[in-house]
Amino acid sequence: MKKIILMICLSIFINEIKAQSQQGNMLIKNGTVLTVTKGTLEATDVLVRNGKIAQIGKNISAPSGFSVVDATGMFVMPGIIDAHSHAGIDAINEATSPVTSEVFTGDAINPFQMSLYRALAGGVTTIHAMHGSANAIGGQCETLKLRYGVKDPEQLRMEGAPRTIKFALGENPTRVHGGSGIVPRTRMGVEFVIRQAFSQAKEYMTQWDNYNKQKQQKGFRGMPPAYNARLETLAEILKGNIWIHCHSYRADELQMLLKVCKDFGIKKIVFQHVNEGFKVAPELAAYGAMASVFSDWWAYKLEVYYSTAYNAAILTKNGVVTSINSDDAELMRHLYHEAAKTQKYGALTDEEALSLITINPAKQLGIDNRVGSIEVGKEADIAIFNNHPLSIYTVPMMTIVDGVVRFDREKDPADMRIYVDPKQDLDAVSLQEDYQVDRCMEGAEFMFENIFGANLEE
Repeated sequence: MKKIILMICLSIFINEIKAQSQQGNMLIKNGTVLTVTKGTLEATDVLVRNGKIAQIGKNISAPSGFSVVDATGMFVMPGIIDAHSHAGIDAINEATSPVTSEVFTGDAINPFQMSLYRALAGGVTTIHAMHGSANAIGGQCETLKLRYGVKDPEQLRMEGAPRTIKFALGENPTRVHGGSGIVPRTRMGVEFVIRQAFSQAKEYMTQWDNYNKQKQQKGFRGMPPAYNARLETLAEILKGNIWIHCHSYRADELQMLLKVCKDFGIKKIVFQHVNEGFKVAPELAAYGAMASVFSDWWAYKLEVYYSTAYNAAILTKNGVVTSINSDDAELMRHLYHEAAKTQKYGALTDEEALSLITINPAKQLGIDNRVGSIEVGKEADIAIFNNHPLSIYTVPMMTIVDGVVRFDREKDPADMRIYVDPKQDLDAVSLQEDYQVDRCMEGAEFMFENIFGANLEE
């Protein structure tokens, strides 16, 4: 009897996992398809089979068993990708050392966060769940697909996405560790910490290379070098297997890290925030560095005062692969509005503006062969809007991940809005205070005040 019950439970569990990893089949009919990479297609159908885009054209017939979405009068675009988010994970900063490359945000994914559903309600299908910016070299990050509704955290991971890691320059690492008498206290100290860490990783790699050569020799009985998770991760960066995503603001520090990367042969670098990127846009483009920026957020601390809303447009026009990110659960819900601002500030075309929240962040995460545009063979991550997504009047109507509808405004469950009262009065003062929070520093202040007794505000 116990065996029968066990088999039944196992069968239920397997079926649930299959349901959670479902690859949908559907036909989206008669929409204005904004492919991003292949132009705009009027009155066009998109056929999704097994979670991937199988056909794009007119008058496609739905195969038996496929659901049909009538997109007449609506706009169909690739799902929005947020290259800088802190949603879906348990904690942001492991601020106990200037270098914590051994930790990984993906070790504690929370599939029940309501912010994930709210992101879907804004057309977002993929996010880069990042470590914070308390460290010169922080933890590894995780790319998540917003398959909201699954119970197993593993189902949120974007399988096969390249590994990434968070670095940080400027005020954040200097005030976190410098305030406690730990290097770095200055911007030059930040550079030293990064160079020292990479030098140690090179030495670690050499030790392992020598050991692996020697152990092939007959009679060799030597001991392997001691395993070090921190240096293993840094070695993978040097080998080109991990992408650096670096919190940064000032042009001088952008130049500094470019030089460090050049000295150590590192090519895969994406600068985050990059408020002074417009000053060094040609240099960034020449190196092949990418930039993920705010549209018009600045002045929330000293190093962010020299900024411009033309930043994204200037970077784009200079050939830098640029995206617009959120770093904030609220802003993430309307990244399409943030992209639209670049048409006011910089006169970007529709395709250029939409690229900032689709194919460009996909390139920055190394997943542009899978998502970021509507093309045959790509994963069916799609957002449907009732007006053009760059219009101030637009409203996201449906968000699809792997061909599965994860948000439908017409069928939005009432309990999904349990924390939202549309009639609630908003306090403009509290909103302004919330606006100035540095999300990349979330949790760092609490940790240092309670463990080290340091006051980061001093």
